[in-house]
Amino acid sequence: MHFAIIFRVLGVLLMVFSLTLFPPILVSFWYADNNYPAFLWAFGITFSTGMAMWLPVYNLKQDLRTRDGFLITALFWSVLGLFGCLPFWLSESMDLSFTDALFESLSGLTTTGATVITGLDELPRSLLYYRQQLQWLGGIGIIVIAVAILPMLGIGGMQLYRAETPGPVKDSKLTPRITETAKALFLIYLTLTICCGVAYWLAGMKVFDAVGHAFSTVAIGGFSTHDNSIGFYNSPAIMSICMVFMVLSGINFALHFFSWQEKKIKHYLNDPECQFYLSWLALASLITIAYLYYTETYGLFDSWLHGSFQLVSILTTTGFATANFSAWPSFLPFMMFLFAFMGGCAGSTGGGMKVIRVLLICKQGIREIHRLIHPNAVIPIKIAKKSVSDRVVEAVWGFFAVYIICFMLMFLILLATGLDYITAFSAVGACINNLGPGMGEVAFHYGDINDPAKWVLCFAMLLGRLEVFTLLVLFTPMFWRR
Repeated sequence: MHFAIIFRVLGVLLMVFSLTLFPPILVSFWYADNNYPAFLWAFGITFSTGMAMWLPVYNLKQDLRTRDGFLITALFWSVLGLFGCLPFWLSESMDLSFTDALFESLSGLTTTGATVITGLDELPRSLLYYRQQLQWLGGIGIIVIAVAILPMLGIGGMQLYRAETPGPVKDSKLTPRITETAKALFLIYLTLTICCGVAYWLAGMKVFDAVGHAFSTVAIGGFSTHDNSIGFYNSPAIMSICMVFMVLSGINFALHFFSWQEKKIKHYLNDPECQFYLSWLALASLITIAYLYYTETYGLFDSWLHGSFQLVSILTTTGFATANFSAWPSFLPFMMFLFAFMGGCAGSTGGGMKVIRVLLICKQGIREIHRLIHPNAVIPIKIAKKSVSDRVVEAVWGFFAVYIICFMLMFLILLATGLDYITAFSAVGACINNLGPGMGEVAFHYGDINDPAKWVLCFAMLLGRLEVFTLLVLFTPMFWRR
C-alpha cells in the first residue's frame, strides 16, 4: 500500500474541492444573505488540510495500484462528506448538529436526496445552492472528474476509474485514454445540465431554481429548493421536462457518448440494458396510472401526470415529489419502492443495483430453468449477441447476495434503535439505493429519527454510492496483506 501517494492524491483532491466553495460565497454576496463566513471558514479548513497532506509528499510520482484506487475512492468519499458538512455545521442560519450536517452532506454527495432540513423556502440562498451543487458534483463523481488531472501529477488514473465507475463491467472505456474518457463523461454531463436548466427556465422557473433543479435532476439526486419539491410549481410542463431528463440521466452515459458522436439514435434502441430499462419504466408507469385511476385517487389526466412522474422519480432513484406517494392506496408505494432496487443503468448517475445486473440475474434464472430440462446442454448467457463470461455472472450473483445481506443487517440495526418496521425498511432501502424519500417517519424528511439510525444510514448511502464491494473490500484482512 502506497500511503504517501494516497495522501498526495487526497491532498490534491481536497484542495480542488475547496475551490467549489467559491460559487456559494458569490451567491451569498449576490443575495446578501450574510452566510458567507461559514463558507470562508469551510474553505480555509478544507484547503489548509489538503495542503498539509500534499506538501510533504508533493514530489512523489508513482502509479496507483488497484488496492490504492479502492482505498482512495472510499477514503475520499468519506473525507469529502466530512469536509462537505462544514458549511451546514458552521452556518449561524441553521441549527444542525454534527450528525445532521454530515448526513445532509453525504446525502448530497452520494446523490441520495434524503434530507434532515425543513423550511427550505426560508433557507439562505447560498446554502440552498450549496446543497444542489453537492449533488451535481456527486453525480459525475469527484473521482472521475479528478482523473483528468491525475496524469499531470504523474499518477495514473485507471485504477481510480475502475473503483469509481458503477456497474459490473469496469474495464470498458469510451476513448483509448482514461483522461479523454473522463473529459467525455464530464462534457456529456455538463451538456445535459445546461439543456435541463434552460428548459426549466423556459417552462417558468426562476433562474436560481432552474439552475438548482438542473443540478439535482441530471445528478438524479432529488434535492429541491422548496419543501414541496417539484410539486411547488404545479406545472405539467416542468414535470414533463423533469421526467425526460430523469430518464436520460438514468441511461448509460457511454450510450449518450456514442449516439451523440455518431448522431444516431439506434445505439439506444439496440442496447439490451436500455431496452430493459425503458420497458420497465413503461410497464410500471402503466400499472401505476391505471391503479390510481381505478381507485379514483385522481382523474385520468392527474393519474397520468402524477403516476408517471412519481414512478420515474422513484425507479431512477431521483426522489423528486409532486405528491405523497407513501399515502397512495394498497400496493403502489411498495411496488414503486421495490423498483428503486433496480435503479438506473450502469454508467449512469442513478442508484440501485443497476439494470444490467437485474437483467443478468433474470437471464441466469431462465438458464437454470432450461438446464433442468436439458442438464447437459451448454447454454450461454448473451447480452447484445455476445456471451457473458461466467466470471461476470458470478460477480453479479455475489453482489446481489451481499447487497441483500447488508440491507437486512442494517434493517435489523434500525429496528434495534427503536424505529418501526415500515420506517426502518424504507429508510435503509432509500439510502442504500440512493433514493432519498421513504415511507413512514421518513416520507418527507429524516430529521426526526434518532442519531444512531442516521449514522447507519450514512454508511448505507456510502455502500450504495460505492456499489458495496468498493467499500466492503476495505474490511477484509486480505486487502491489507502485502
